[in-house]
Amino acid sequence: MSTYLLVHGAWHDARCWDRTAPLLEAVGHRVFRPSLTGYGDKAHLLGPEVGLDTHVEDVVRLIKDEDLTDVVLVGHSYAGLVISSAANEVPERVAHLVYLDAMVPEHGETAVDAQPVTQHLIDAAAATDAPWRIPPLPELPPPFGLFGVTDPADQEWLRGMLSDHPVRCLQQPACLDNPSLRQVPRTHIHCVGAAPEGIVRRPVPAFQPDGTPSRVRELPTGHDCMITMPVELSELLLDVAG
Repeated sequence: MSTYLLVHGAWHDARCWDRTAPLLEAVGHRVFRPSLTGYGDKAHLLGPEVGLDTHVEDVVRLIKDEDLTDVVLVGHSYAGLVISSAANEVPERVAHLVYLDAMVPEHGETAVDAQPVTQHLIDAAAATDAPWRIPPLPELPPPFGLFGVTDPADQEWLRGMLSDHPVRCLQQPACLDNPSLRQVPRTHIHCVGAAPEGIVRRPVPAFQPDGTPSRVRELPTGHDCMITMPVELSELLLDVAG
């Protein structure tokens, strides 16, 4: 059986995996789904000093404290930077990286480099009395919805878990300088439903850093696929573990 570590993206917390994690556990896999510092049960720790390095430490500490090995490390959205830098620190413990509609950085890149539209969020925050924090993105008219979630009941549930995201998370660079990281296989899962203007996904290179052909899968839904298509997502994640 495999060990999955599911890492939520910006503004969300661990509850976003409530529909997906049980499907993995039901077939015998171990699943960890922490809330990063500043979210969920750690919401009281939100502050201007919280950055990408804080969230990388959250993940690495969990892996070490639980003595996890052969981890399928899944990062949604912003957490693509988190899992990249975390795997850079403990590549020997990571069996697979899954970029779930995620930012995919190169060494030394920030979230702004990986997804330039985030600079607009930083600029907007700078004009407020709390320039270090970015509120959740607003709900948009269909078919975009709230992070791709369009069902009213699901939107209400999602809205209850969203909180502000620290600017520092988008400004700190990812660290991918460990040569062993290149040997960790990757899978990219793209949500190919409607996306707001300005969201640009980088093309996935034909080959992974380990030299094998890239693995790209698609889900016909919006960004928060763990909420809108948990069954289909779990099937893709189970396929990753083989």
